[in-house]
Amino acid sequence: MTTQTTAAQTAGTPAADTPKGLIGIPETIGRALATAGGALAVVSTFLAWTWTSEFPGDLTVYGYPGGLQVLVLIGGALTALFGLASYGVKGLRWLVPAGADSALKLAALGTFVTAWYTIIAISTTLGGLVNLEPGGWIAAVTTLAALVGALALPFERPVLDAADPDDSGWEAFRHNARNQGAVLKAAIASGTASPARKLPSYAEILIIVAALAVGLIVFTYGIGTEYDELFVGFLITAGFGFAAVAKAGLVGRLSAITAKHRTVTMVGAFVAAAAFPFTQSDDRYATIGVYILIFATVALGLNIVVGLAGLLDLGYVAFLGVGAYTAAMVSGSPTSPFDIHLPFWLSALIGAAVAMVFGVVIGAPTLRLRGDYLAIVTLGFGEIFRIAVLNMDGTSGPDITNGSNGISSVPNLNILGFDFGQQHDILGVSIGRFSNYFLLMLLITLVVVVVFRRSSDSRIGRAWIAIREDETAALAMGINGFRVKLIAFALGATLAGLAGTVQAHVTYTVTPEQYQFAHVVPPNSAFLLAAVVLGGMGTISGPLVGAALLYLIPAKLQFLGDYQLFAFGLALVLLMRFRPEGLIPNRRRQLEFHEEAEAPTVLSKAGA
Repeated sequence: MTTQTTAAQTAGTPAADTPKGLIGIPETIGRALATAGGALAVVSTFLAWTWTSEFPGDLTVYGYPGGLQVLVLIGGALTALFGLASYGVKGLRWLVPAGADSALKLAALGTFVTAWYTIIAISTTLGGLVNLEPGGWIAAVTTLAALVGALALPFERPVLDAADPDDSGWEAFRHNARNQGAVLKAAIASGTASPARKLPSYAEILIIVAALAVGLIVFTYGIGTEYDELFVGFLITAGFGFAAVAKAGLVGRLSAITAKHRTVTMVGAFVAAAAFPFTQSDDRYATIGVYILIFATVALGLNIVVGLAGLLDLGYVAFLGVGAYTAAMVSGSPTSPFDIHLPFWLSALIGAAVAMVFGVVIGAPTLRLRGDYLAIVTLGFGEIFRIAVLNMDGTSGPDITNGSNGISSVPNLNILGFDFGQQHDILGVSIGRFSNYFLLMLLITLVVVVVFRRSSDSRIGRAWIAIREDETAALAMGINGFRVKLIAFALGATLAGLAGTVQAHVTYTVTPEQYQFAHVVPPNSAFLLAAVVLGGMGTISGPLVGAALLYLIPAKLQFLGDYQLFAFGLALVLLMRFRPEGLIPNRRRQLEFHEEAEAPTVLSKAGA
């Protein structure tokens, strides 16, 4: 076996001396320590970590990891796997096309943080380190050893800027901080990914299926975390694990495979999502799932306006409200001013059409504006909509929306005899009310994804991209900017209205408070825009992932109380600082933020 050392790519010129690690341990010892530490961390999870079951997860059982032990097991396994790959073990090199050292460092760090977080939580909850059993001590020592060994792995150091002797104390501190940051960045920098061996199509499809299965397992585990400590540990493990896999180049390799089989990937993703309700024993987490889908679908519609056309819309949630109010009024609600009960397909079309009309009416006089001026106008529209439906109570205005009481008792859907409000047995699994709506909303999401994909790859989609990149140049090339932007605005409004027609039936009641610019609970305009930016503008999967995170994380961070939004906002600030292109970026946008990245040989029409 040969030892593989990653030659890190840095902005500066590498120093001429022999590469060395952050810790002064010989490379061979450090690599062995990291690999063995990861393996022993796995072994420690099969031992008891505490003597009492009062700590959540029952970490008292031998031979059966539970709770946070499972997360340490996963992190230790990843650390050991990347450690073996760094030795060049045959069969594992495919997993690390960009080198294993950076991935090994991140995996070891994630395992260390998860294990020590668990030990600190046990000590805090139970009253001291005396409550630890041997398994906990072994986990603490082995994860620390793995981290020390990983940090000893060599890397190419950048040439640091020399200090100016005339600098003040604060300037000297900033200079040292910049140099230290450059060294740390170089320590986890990955090399250029090696070309993959060509695989038969069936093998690539199997890889896609495996990746989707892993994604379903991770999502199901995250949404089903039963206590606060476990969810925090899940975030730590998932974050460092994804970063390690990305540094290894595996995410890029999977992206290349999915790009070759886009239709298979899309169908497989929706099949995996449809399997989610069948993994649940009750409707508890299907409730979160259906709200995530509503939020994600609206965010994907906003992605057309913001991500493709480059129009900053701060009142987009109003179109969701238009669709919801329209559907509630024509679906047989006893509080509706209209004594009408239309079938769902017709109410959905009407809701989408009314939202489109609102989009055209609002867009026609305002889309000649640009930038901040357009953002202010759309923000005003969102507030005007909320205040208007609040005042249509028969006192301050016509009696149409029942004011602050909203339209309540919206009946459950009944499509072709299938009552969405009743429990059904499908394939031997009991599917409750929210699971029924989850599957329906999944179909709506599929429609929105198809519309987004087809429109972004069309002639009008290329015109949107041109307007987004440089509107003046696009107009000079003969593109009708006003018409193109109005189409984007109307299409985005239509998709949001379509999602709103389902939301009205899921929530039973439609009220003005649900459609604010900013609120603790999504969807609202601020969270929708954050989902698009966080996930990755101009992509399909980006807003879906961003919306899922923005809905799930606040719901799971309620134990922070008054500090919930502070912690959530801090996390967003850090993410935008270190990954401004989003979690799943458009390839062209990623190159704009990271000019040193290697340009792809082919860009899609939308720049993905």
